Amino acid sequence: MAANNNRSGQESDENTRLYNPYQNFEVPIKSQYLYKLPTSPEYLFTEESLKQRRSWGENLTFYTGTAYLGGSVSGATVGIFTGVKNFESGDTTKLKINRILNSSGHTGRTWGNRIGIIGLMYAGIESGVVAAMDRDDVWTSVVAGLGTGAVFRAARGVRSAAVAGALGGLAAGAVVAGKQVVKRYVPI
Repeated sequence: MAANNNRSGQESDENTRLYNPYQNFEVPIKSQYLYKLPTSPEYLFTEESLKQRRSWGENLTFYTGTAYLGGSVSGATVGIFTGVKNFESGDTTKLKINRILNSSGHTGRTWGNRIGIIGLMYAGIESGVVAAMDRDDVWTSVVAGLGTGAVFRAARGVRSAAVAGALGGLAAGAVVAGKQVVKRYVPI
């Protein structure tokens, strides 16, 4: 009977679900106070719903944040080993811990900032390539990696920028190819 009351006066729609904010409080609520929530994302324009891709802002946030976090963790790990290597024979435990914390904090910040900037440049270049070419495939990632490497090392000269660009393109291509292999062969 309660299920019939919830559906009375409301049409059954596959794209929405009923939501009762008071369901855990054992309070009888009339069906008119239930909310219809969408089960999939809502888009303002139909063109947005056709593209199965993150927006440039989401891309920027994701790549920059992931790169910064990965760089910070990697740098902190290297800093721990550097701090342990710098121990002196007369150091107390407190001084040893201080050396480790200082070294890991400094190296983690440095690596996080550098790799975060690389993620920022990659996201910007990839979004620009996708906007210009109006497609998103393996080659947009390779071009973005190539451009990121070249821009990151441009201040050190043309030769360094070319080598870094080639390495960036290869790295981006390897990551995309690895992602496709994982999607195909690893059951997740």
